[in-house]
Amino acid sequence: MKDTTGIDRPIIALQGVEKYYGDYQALRGITADIGAGEFFSLLGPSGCGKTTLLRTIAGFEAPSAGRLSIDGRDMSRVPANRRPTNMVFQSYAIFPHLSVAENVGFGLRRSALSKEENSRRVGEALEMVGLGGYGSRAAHALSGGQRQRVALARALILKPKVLLLDEPLSALDRKLRETMQMELRKLQRQVGITFVLVTHDQEEALIMSDRIAVMFDGQIAQLDDPQTLYRRPVSRQVADFIGVMNFLPAQAEAQEGRQVAVTIPGLGRAEIDAEQVPGGLHPGQAASVGIRPETMSILFAGEETERRVAQATVEDLAYYGDMTYYTVRMRGVDAPLTISMKNLVGRPVLARGTETRVAWDARSLVLFA
Repeated sequence: MKDTTGIDRPIIALQGVEKYYGDYQALRGITADIGAGEFFSLLGPSGCGKTTLLRTIAGFEAPSAGRLSIDGRDMSRVPANRRPTNMVFQSYAIFPHLSVAENVGFGLRRSALSKEENSRRVGEALEMVGLGGYGSRAAHALSGGQRQRVALARALILKPKVLLLDEPLSALDRKLRETMQMELRKLQRQVGITFVLVTHDQEEALIMSDRIAVMFDGQIAQLDDPQTLYRRPVSRQVADFIGVMNFLPAQAEAQEGRQVAVTIPGLGRAEIDAEQVPGGLHPGQAASVGIRPETMSILFAGEETERRVAQATVEDLAYYGDMTYYTVRMRGVDAPLTISMKNLVGRPVLARGTETRVAWDARSLVLFA
């Protein structure tokens, strides 16, 4: 039997969790289930409550109201050091005066393990994160990526049921960060435990997660898998935060079943799936539509299409090597639109001021009331 969020076996269950700091409410009725073995991300802008929620799961913060359980056990009276969780902090908290092995094995120092077993566990943890043979190295001599791996090994050596990650990649340069995103995802699949990641980086969340909870103002605005979140955001606020989306004004004309006909300046009349608009739209009601840059195409000389076509002028462009992002002005549309085009062999990069045609499809439009 699946719960209301579609999770077969939740490892973390949050029910109406709230958190106050005096008169300030940091968490507002958070209800969500996180599955066993899931890579789950809390995504949102600074101050949205995602780190507060992570610290509440860890036991560093006590909820003001609501219930939190981990692996079926109520955590209300369980201190942080008794919970089946471990956390990797943004700063990594590596002890510079200790060796790599001493850092990784730090959490085992009060265990009853023999010296040989301790050494074996440390070696396994280092191999797991790709640092086999680094045990005797001084921690202060490590690179940023290596310190991040040491922090992961130190957390995983205690074999938690849930690993909590507080923006662990934010201090890395872009290339290393992209590498570590894939390595972290691979590691999560390898160990098979639940990872809960806090991040403000939309691309990072989309790449790494099984599901993402987008948060604003202490609330979950949408909880979905990455594709649904990107393609079918439930609100304009979510759509504007996840990736890039063009927004156009629209007016409802008629609705039949799940389809609503709208008139869009510059694009004309289109029928859109309106299932995400509670109660639908009545004729004459103002709305807006969103369309992603990659779902629109610039038509080059001699290129034809069966999609809808509108006239446009290239106002500006940004060349990224593999992609070019065009800012275009379409006739009848007040605001400029962004269109992304793959730089294929033989495809020219259009200059500013070029008159062109833009192809689009009504199936790419998302309706917002």
